[in-house]
Amino acid sequence: MFRCTAFLVWGWLAGAAVCAQNDSLVYAVGSITNAVTKEPVNAKITYQSLPYGSKVGLLKGNTFSFPLHDNEKYELTVEAAGFARARYMIDPAEANADRKVVRDIELTIPQSAMGNAETVHVVGEVMRLDNLIFEVGKSKIDPISYSELDEVVQMMRNNPKMVIQLEGHTDVRGDPRKNMELSQQRVGEVRHYLIKKGVQKGKVRTKAFGGTQAISQENNEEAHKLNRRVEVRILEN
Repeated sequence: MFRCTAFLVWGWLAGAAVCAQNDSLVYAVGSITNAVTKEPVNAKITYQSLPYGSKVGLLKGNTFSFPLHDNEKYELTVEAAGFARARYMIDPAEANADRKVVRDIELTIPQSAMGNAETVHVVGEVMRLDNLIFEVGKSKIDPISYSELDEVVQMMRNNPKMVIQLEGHTDVRGDPRKNMELSQQRVGEVRHYLIKKGVQKGKVRTKAFGGTQAISQENNEEAHKLNRRVEVRILEN
């Protein structure tokens, strides 16, 4: 087997180049666990380079490790039966001294299972409202989103001690001040809907981030779509 510590004379230059390249690579590494039980979860792990997906990969298991070639950012997607899909951006600039970007991922239940027993909802859990749609550049909620918001209402009914925080994010384009205002208006509209459906005012807080906590800094529609989101954070339960 070829090793970096031993070279044939005729292949020394080529081998040295390969070893130098491997030594400079940054790796994404991590484990996948159940957010509630902390037990390992076997999942399908896919990754692709940003912004064009020219480099892709598929792994299976409860841990992962893959190289970030050409110092590019990657999108990581983790899927497992019975859990909500998780998506992250891996940035090689965040590598530690060992040239590793560590992402330990805790999977939560899917939105459709929000109404389960309150024991599945832990303080600090964050759920993204993937089917929440607003009019472009506005805070008006599209009626197609009501069914998902009704699931949040049911979750609150099933967990009478629960306090949540609605967190609004926009993409990074445009005026930062206006983005902050828009994200505040949108979570305000979601809060108004929940209260109208019977959720107590004191149980729903809001926080706006505008584009300050973007998942991806890439300038393409997929990245912008990933950044535009409203998330539900469990504060008390």
